[in-house]
Amino acid sequence: MKSFKDSEGREWLIHVNVSAVKRVRDLTKVDLPGLIGEGLGKLLEDPVEFVNVLYVLVKPQADSRNPPVTDEEFGAALGGDTLERAADAFVEELIDFFPAPRRQPLRELMKKARQVSDLMLTRASERIAALDPEELAGPSGGSSGDTPGPSASTPDPSPSES
Repeated sequence: MKSFKDSEGREWLIHVNVSAVKRVRDLTKVDLPGLIGEGLGKLLEDPVEFVNVLYVLVKPQADSRNPPVTDEEFGAALGGDTLERAADAFVEELIDFFPAPRRQPLRELMKKARQVSDLMLTRASERIAALDPEELAGPSGGSSGDTPGPSASTPDPSPSES
């Protein structure tokens, strides 16, 4: 069982088993085992849908708290780093749901996906750092910039045809 803490400091245990798969499928129409591949990426890119799935997974815990934690309260306590930690715990637990022979290739696949993501972020950061604000702003030359003056932008009147 994997766990994560929300921004309120509450610890949540994620356990993916057949009962949890059924509960998620019945309440959200998301097929957890079918997520492996592109479906997982799509789910994780949609924070609202992901948190809905996550809440259904932890709903027995949410209901047993005093007072119970609603889906709104649960979602309000997830964002940024807490959402990333929840996603990491969810992915690890989902991989653990599969039989042993499938787990290692899935872990390797997820490791490669993280490496690609990290590389893309590094390259994006490098491109942003290389941007020259002066060059992006263009040449300065008064308040109108490169806009032509009225005589250059207004065409000469053409003689009327009779």
